[in-house]
Amino acid sequence: MAEAVAAALEDSAALVVEAGTGVGKTYAYLVPVLLSGRRALVSTATKALQDQLFLRDLPRLRAALQVTARIALLKGRASYLCLHRMEHARQQARLPDRAAVRALARIEQWAQATRTGDLSEVDGLDDRSPVIPLVTSTRDNCLGTECPRWPDCHVVRARREAMSADVVVVNHHLFFADVALRDSGVAELLPTVDAAVFDEAHQLVDAGLQFLGVVLGSGQVSDLARDVLAAGYEHARGLGAWQELSASLELAAQGLRFAAAGGDGSARAAGKLRWEDRAADPALAEALSRLEREGQKTVEALQEVQALAPELKRLHERVAQLVGTCRSFALPPLPSRVRWIDVSAYGARLAESPLDIREHLGAQRQAARKAWIFTSATLGDDERLSWFAAGTGLEDARVLRVGSPFDYPAQARLWVPTDFPLPQDATHPAAVGRLAAACAARLAGRTFVLTTTLRALPLIAQALRAALQDDGADMRVLVQGEEPRRSLLQRYGDGRGRVLVGSHSFWEGIDVPGEALQCVVIDKLPFPPPNDPLVQARVRQIEARGGRAFDELSVPEAAVALKQGAGRLIRTENDRGLLVICDPRLSRMAYGRRIRAALPPMKPVDRALDAWDWLDEISAAST
Repeated sequence: MAEAVAAALEDSAALVVEAGTGVGKTYAYLVPVLLSGRRALVSTATKALQDQLFLRDLPRLRAALQVTARIALLKGRASYLCLHRMEHARQQARLPDRAAVRALARIEQWAQATRTGDLSEVDGLDDRSPVIPLVTSTRDNCLGTECPRWPDCHVVRARREAMSADVVVVNHHLFFADVALRDSGVAELLPTVDAAVFDEAHQLVDAGLQFLGVVLGSGQVSDLARDVLAAGYEHARGLGAWQELSASLELAAQGLRFAAAGGDGSARAAGKLRWEDRAADPALAEALSRLEREGQKTVEALQEVQALAPELKRLHERVAQLVGTCRSFALPPLPSRVRWIDVSAYGARLAESPLDIREHLGAQRQAARKAWIFTSATLGDDERLSWFAAGTGLEDARVLRVGSPFDYPAQARLWVPTDFPLPQDATHPAAVGRLAAACAARLAGRTFVLTTTLRALPLIAQALRAALQDDGADMRVLVQGEEPRRSLLQRYGDGRGRVLVGSHSFWEGIDVPGEALQCVVIDKLPFPPPNDPLVQARVRQIEARGGRAFDELSVPEAAVALKQGAGRLIRTENDRGLLVICDPRLSRMAYGRRIRAALPPMKPVDRALDAWDWLDEISAAST
């Protein structure tokens, strides 16, 4: 893999690499980059992985290779302290509770010594703290060069350091936020680098679609209404009907939420709704028209006073953009884009995005000659990695598949119970829970149960707890949603006496090596949800050109997702474990053989007795 990356760097070529667990793909792309002396942008999936690259992997390799490459870390605005907003929060913010007051005090103390302004440095600061939005900036509320703390701005300093570095570590969301908004500093950086490397590239399409689309949400309008009232009273009191304008915007936001949800505003229709099912509703059209009218009144009021303060000028731009977005949603979507409505208990969002990132990534590739490297443990289920290449426009790229060095036939077993209810059977979740309990009992815990939907999660957890209780097993069942993910993993610890039940956020990015995790139970094949508007639009696109959507979309996506979930089991060359997939279709259906072939080559077991013998063997060998 390192040789292939080096060749792509030399030739300024595009390379797609699927590298199995244990290959050491991070070193396989960082070593050639560092030895080449070329400038590089490295993008990964999450801020946690960014920190791992910047704080551990790059310094370690730089020392080992004895190179002097300068490295920099660049995150989004929401990761950096805004000094101006912190001062504003201290003076005017209404904090919800004492915990928030303590968090703000801790941030203020840390702010006196930090060099980077990266909020991840603050010990004990919860990512969900209500204080964070008060002490960070957004593209909407940043005052830019008109900010009184501009010379000391942590965001500006981070971007300046990135521009002078040889290797800059970013994340996928930041990359696409910049493509869409020109707001992260990547726009200035990308033309100056010789290589762009995307780790965890299987997440690239989803990250791109989030930022290349357009969103109009009731919560977004409510935030705007509050800002209009606050800025109007602070900088232009008596020069506009700020109370009335703010209230009208808030009422328009409520009207949008009610109309989008189908008239009653309840969460009964929570989830994604097809745009085609709601677009003809006069109530939705009227809600959009009302929001546009109230927005236009606010634009006109702010136009008169925007010269008084930078905050008012920026607010004028935000409301004008809102009006433009309302007008765009009043028109039909283009054939190359898909539109839908997200409804939750807290509000509604009108959303529109392209069907893929081909055009946008292609434009970046055409803009300047450089090497483009894309790698992940899961990028497809065929030799050409068509699933990834088709969604990114990389059919012309060089392709390399590097298998895992682990001895899967010796280290792991795969069991697909054949006498099991089909996923559509009402008894399926309870059966999964009971089977998971039987596995966990033999291992005294050390088990993950991964579900494909949030709906199945509580049903499986309930059956699991009941079965363990009936057997008198002294075991703690940890369930996603009952605590933050980080807290659940900390409590899971070495896995003894613990079973963790999780959905999508536990299928990847979780590393529990050794004896702490020796059984992974997956409830069913993770096909993309057929009622998802984006999935439906892709199906129509494939079928319009005469393709078979199930073969080209559903099966590859299920194979990639299943491979990610299965990858939680064997993390080192000494790990041993059992993978249980509670879906008989994997054995019975022709497409099941294709999906199964994409999994690591674990030795199959056909009978429950053989599965129990294997669990007993690895349990006896555990320390």
